[in-house]
Amino acid sequence: MTETTKTHVILLACGSFNPITKGHIQMFERARDYLHKTGRFIVIGGIVSPVHDSYGKQGLVSSRHRLIMCQLAVQNSDWIRVDPWECYQDTWQTTCSVLEHHRDLMKRVTGCILSNVNTPSMTPVIGQPQNETPQPIYQNSNVSTKPTAAKILGKVGESLSRICCVRPPVERFTFVDENANLGTVMRYEEIELRILLLCGSDLLESFCIPGLWNEADMEVIVGDFGIVVVPRDAADTDRIMNHSSILRKYKNNIMVVKDDINHPMSVVSSTKSSLPRVLTRNHILG
Repeated sequence: MTETTKTHVILLACGSFNPITKGHIQMFERARDYLHKTGRFIVIGGIVSPVHDSYGKQGLVSSRHRLIMCQLAVQNSDWIRVDPWECYQDTWQTTCSVLEHHRDLMKRVTGCILSNVNTPSMTPVIGQPQNETPQPIYQNSNVSTKPTAAKILGKVGESLSRICCVRPPVERFTFVDENANLGTVMRYEEIELRILLLCGSDLLESFCIPGLWNEADMEVIVGDFGIVVVPRDAADTDRIMNHSSILRKYKNNIMVVKDDINHPMSVVSSTKSSLPRVLTRNHILG
């Protein structure tokens, strides 16, 4: 597959990040490496989305401090960014709402097709009249040459860096205005961009707890978006999926990362580890 025919992916991790750990960063790296090795995907970005202060977790530190810790943790990464949108809302947002927000935002600012797992290349771009023939390459009529893969990835990457992957300053956080004039945006109808939820096997297992998740949300998260799972402590993901009718139904939309590296994935949990040197001291808050 060529770069333009592969599915372009943004990995989105939601959580308290109380604090963010080395394991969280490793989770992103492992997921990207695995997806690239399949030959079907190109990961073009990773988003860390800390939960709102009203989430209700005991010992949850102020989002201002968690955002700063997350910024420090990803400061040396050229593809993982921190997004403060959840923290800046009036109240706690569901994981489903966060996924839908980023999908809709990317539709508006990149001009790419963001498709559901089960309906590739069928989701229309926001703002494009559905009764008109789509413009196959550019909105700019002065450009007549077909874009190369480098141009496509460059434009998408530019949009990501300006919108969903903003790096707010450590001292003050100014959220990007989603309605700001971003200039002429190229529209690429021939590439597919997908946002996948990145999580550990513990979150996957939580789907099996009766009443914990809204079933309609689960249908959207697993059925429309899809999940990339990085197992922890040799968790049996097949057993977990067999305990939920929704997970069984959309089993093909759940990608379990398998590699030959023995990572101590228990350190992903905020309660078990903190980033050395970056955080300067332990913030083990439960």
